[in-house]
Parts: sequence; C-alpha cells; structure tokens
Amino acid sequence: MSATTLPAASAAVINRPNSTSVGTIVWLGSEVMFFAGLFAMYFSLRAGAPDLWAHDTQILNVPFALINTLILVASSFTAQFGVFAAERLQAYRTGWSPSKWGMVEWFFLTYIMGAIFVAGQVWEYATLVSEGVALNSNSYGSAFYITTGFHALHVTGGLIAFLLIIGRAYAAKNFGHKEATSAIVVSYYWHFVDVVWIGLFVVVYILK
Repeated sequence: MSATTLPAASAAVINRPNSTSVGTIVWLGSEVMFFAGLFAMYFSLRAGAPDLWAHDTQILNVPFALINTLILVASSFTAQFGVFAAERLQAYRTGWSPSKWGMVEWFFLTYIMGAIFVAGQVWEYATLVSEGVALNSNSYGSAFYITTGFHALHVTGGLIAFLLIIGRAYAAKNFGHKEATSAIVVSYYWHFVDVVWIGLFVVVYILK
C-alpha cells in the first residue's frame, strides 16, 4: 500500500509551486501598485497645468527616446534567450554563433543594452536641465524626473541583479536548477521594468 502512495506524494512535491517564483510575482505585484501611483501623480499634475505641459513637452527629443526605448525592449528578448539557455542548464557558450551562446553571454549582452539605456537617460536629463527643465523648476519637471527617475533606478537594480547572476554562474561548480531559477526570476523583473517603460514612453513622449 505504501508503494502506491509514494508516487502520489512525490508528485505532490514535484508539482508544488516554486517559493522563489511565487515570492517574486507577489513582490512585482506591489511594484505595479507603486508605478500605478506614479502614473496617477503624473496625470493629476498634468490635468492641473495643461498649458505648462503643452510648452515643456515640446523640448523632449522623441526620436532619441524612441531609439533608447527600442534598445531596452530588445534587451528583453536577449534576456529571454538567456533564460532559454538557463532552462537547458547551459551556462556558457559552446561556440561563437549566438545560437550556441549560454546564459552568461546573453545576460552580458542584456546588461550592455540596459546600461546604454540608462546612459541615454542620463544624457537626456543633462540636456533638459541645460534647457531649463529641472526637478525643481515646475510641476512638469517634478513629474518627469520622478516618474522616469524611479524607473531608471529600477533598471539599475536589474543591471546589478544580472551581474550577480553572472557571478553566481562563474562561482558555481555545476550550473543547476537553483542557478537557473535565479536567472528566471531576474528575467521576470527585467520584463516588468521593460513593460513599465513602454507605458511611460507612451504617456510622457507620445500623449503630450
């Protein structure tokens, strides 16, 4: 009788949701609420000063922001390719072709693209400040820098997480399911910040 109950018990253990993944999803849910609050703040301030918005949004370099956005969106694809490699437990490349890259190579590429995005935002901030749009200049400046700035901090946190995952892959003697799960969790976060930025780009740069 015990022989027939053991497989069922084992199946129950195998099918149990991964606590790390569940915790990450719950945490991302709280992040959704946080950014929802930022969007609400932005819309409230814009409703109170439509003329100010109409004037200051003309300064924005939309083509540059679009290129920067495309770089960040593309990094989501490279991150996912890294996840595919992690799921097949391939930490490193087996050849020079991208089809033979491992998680480390794809995550390095994702890191570079994310860093380019952050550098682009810093350059945009410097340009806007030189043109008189600063954090403390008016309500538009406050709304712009707070919404995009908090997102930039989240992207920077993601870049740090990628470095930690890459370092963990190098430190591990055998790349296993534990390391793969960590890579998948980081990809959840990265996809999240990418989706949030698409929303911010539409609201801040398109719906002026």
